Amino acid sequence: MDFGAVQKVAVLPFSNLTRDEKAADRVRDVYTNMLMATGALYILLRGGCSRISRAQLTDRTAPSEEEIKRLGGILGVDSVMTGVVKEYGEVRSGSVSSNLVSMSLQMFEVKTGKVVWSASRQRRDQHDRPDVRGGGKPMNIVTEEAVVDLIDKLYK
Repeated sequence: MDFGAVQKVAVLPFSNLTRDEKAADRVRDVYTNMLMATGALYILLRGGCSRISRAQLTDRTAPSEEEIKRLGGILGVDSVMTGVVKEYGEVRSGSVSSNLVSMSLQMFEVKTGKVVWSASRQRRDQHDRPDVRGGGKPMNIVTEEAVVDLIDKLYK
């Protein structure tokens, strides 16, 4: 697929495999805002994505090829992005804790309904010394760093 032809993208709600019920919304919000900040794409915002219900998706976080095609027509986009947040929050190893985010994203071409790009990223704040408690990077910074890595992968 010629990514230069992609101008308008819908970012669907992300699937959440974590204990934090807001993790997927938080990560999607960071991803959408940072992708929009590149200026390379027009991102259909949440209000525009409210028309998703008209596509009658069986699973908004993992639509089928036919649902992607139908959704593209309803939303008037070139591609649809989905994601999965696998881990989000604090992890502990002995007396050391750190913040961790792990996610996978996919981009679908609406003409074919096929995946044209996929990437995963895991990011955690790193402590130099095992006796350091707290003081690590906040979750929003760890999330932003992971998202920047994924956006870099999209444009490489």
